Amino acid sequence: MCGISGLWQTRAQSGGNSLEQYALDMAQRLEHRGPDDFGVWADADRGIALSHRRLSIIDLSPHGHQPMVSACGRYVVVFNGEIYNFREIRQDLEAHNYPFNGHSDTEVLLAAVSIWGMTEAVQRFNGMFALAVWDREKRQLQLVRDRLGQKPLFFGWIGQSFAFASELKALRVVPGFSGALDQQAIGRYLQLGYVPSPDCIYDGIHKLPAGHILTIDARQASQPTDVARLQAPYWSMADYAQRAVHTPFTGDPEEAVDALNRELHKATAYRMVSDVSLGAFLSGGIDSSLIVSLMQAQSDQPIHTYALGFGEHGVGETAYAKAIADHLGTRHTELHITGQEAIDTVPQIPQIVDEPMADFAQVPNYLIAKHARPHIKVALTGDGGDEFFCGYSRFYRTPKRWRKLQRLPPAARRVAARVQAAMLRSEDARDRKGKSVLRLEAQSLDELYFYGMCHWLRSDPLLRDQALQIDPQFTDGNKWPEIRNPVERLLLIDQIYYLCDVILTKVDRTSMASGLEVRSPLLDYHVAQWSWHLPLEMKYRDGKDKWILRELLARYMPRELYERPKQGFGAPIGQWLAGPLREWSEDLLSAERLDRQGLLNTDLVRGVWHSQRIDRRSWQKKMWAILMLQAWLDAEQA
Repeated sequence: MCGISGLWQTRAQSGGNSLEQYALDMAQRLEHRGPDDFGVWADADRGIALSHRRLSIIDLSPHGHQPMVSACGRYVVVFNGEIYNFREIRQDLEAHNYPFNGHSDTEVLLAAVSIWGMTEAVQRFNGMFALAVWDREKRQLQLVRDRLGQKPLFFGWIGQSFAFASELKALRVVPGFSGALDQQAIGRYLQLGYVPSPDCIYDGIHKLPAGHILTIDARQASQPTDVARLQAPYWSMADYAQRAVHTPFTGDPEEAVDALNRELHKATAYRMVSDVSLGAFLSGGIDSSLIVSLMQAQSDQPIHTYALGFGEHGVGETAYAKAIADHLGTRHTELHITGQEAIDTVPQIPQIVDEPMADFAQVPNYLIAKHARPHIKVALTGDGGDEFFCGYSRFYRTPKRWRKLQRLPPAARRVAARVQAAMLRSEDARDRKGKSVLRLEAQSLDELYFYGMCHWLRSDPLLRDQALQIDPQFTDGNKWPEIRNPVERLLLIDQIYYLCDVILTKVDRTSMASGLEVRSPLLDYHVAQWSWHLPLEMKYRDGKDKWILRELLARYMPRELYERPKQGFGAPIGQWLAGPLREWSEDLLSAERLDRQGLLNTDLVRGVWHSQRIDRRSWQKKMWAILMLQAWLDAEQA
């Protein structure tokens, strides 16, 4: 796990720092991602420089140092992440007599590219990764991101350079970086609470989509180019899902549980390979409990587990995890944080996450990583269980609502929408009724789902210079024609968008801010693919979400240890905004600041802020999206 960056200056630069110094400056901005080592490789004649910050996990020797040059001298790589099946790939490569020096997965990656080429090599990789490879012979740069998008990669044309980096922080030091904001991306953030890929909060900067390879030569790097022409998918969740639903798993439920056990057993074993201290986060929920069970079943020593207790409710929260840890025999540690520590962390989040995001779970994610890091360098988690095995109630609640709506003729729905819209006489009414109006107007299940996920609505005059626009990529009911089951359709939407741009982004930034590597067996792409062959009734059955995960977990522990309602991080956000965070919020939302920025409708924001202090829960989702944007703008301008 590391931080990568680089720039390609296709025209000679006059004055200023050297190419190597710029690359080093970029790497230093990513020190938190790789505190153990750093390196820069540059070819001044070609104007290319690659830089790297290393978090040493596999092969701690100098043989794992990056940037790394292939044995043939043709390829240079900077690599962030892990190739979990690198040992099997190495065995295949040894038949080609590749001269390995160490035992790192980075060297295996380079050898695979040298012998098979990038397209074939990346098809063989099972892991989480973002990488850049410079081909010295072709004078060509390739950027690659893993199938699910677990590792980040930003890129764009800045001044006279094509640049890329693991985080936006590194791009800000490239000569010519303007920091101009993408107004459309801001609008989408305010609606969704995140900036969806491939957009970025900065104008002209892009996220490389998951499962894609970007290939660029000197001519294309010299000026902004249509990025779609540079990218090609090597794997697609949507494509795989549409094929898989036609070849469903045909065994009985017991055989399905056996098959999942085999898949997750292998995925967990892969992620337990480490040359440094390793443990697991254990919340006491189904997903993390299952991963810890699989880890302990494969270890002859008690594994290290960590649970986060928050504030005055901490003892109750950690009691579930402790009971499970006692049953499995792990070496368990409770990490208790106070409400004040969580409150003090809130203003730091925008800098940590690097791009505005309105998911409050960033706070506990960061705090557990921060407190666990002195004990371990790698942590396994249960991320992915909800998205692949139907763990959110919205997956089955939204189709029920859509079926009811379809009973009304379109004309009747339009009339009902107009009547409700006419009733919106106040801010309070608009918040209560606004989503109901939009739901009546929804033209597809996808659109209805989108409205349910929104923070700010299309009808809210929030931006000064533009209206909030619906992004058609979220509401096109004609996409993915083979996915006809409405629940499965919503699963796919979450896997493509929410999982990558919220869950995985949040996990990456909050863990890497503390130099901790996080791995999740449930995000193994073989598990993801297998889940699409599984009939829906084995995911959601008899009113139970994640049915098959529950059945598998029952093989490792009594059901009473984990069968309870789903719980999240229950922070009293409304109380905090009215109390200890009020001064911080008031400063970010002052009329003077909003007028000076000229971005948001001052009267609307101030009105909602006033309503938030009166009715704390009703407005906190909207206010949190605004506050995270304002705090990010404040940090970005510092």
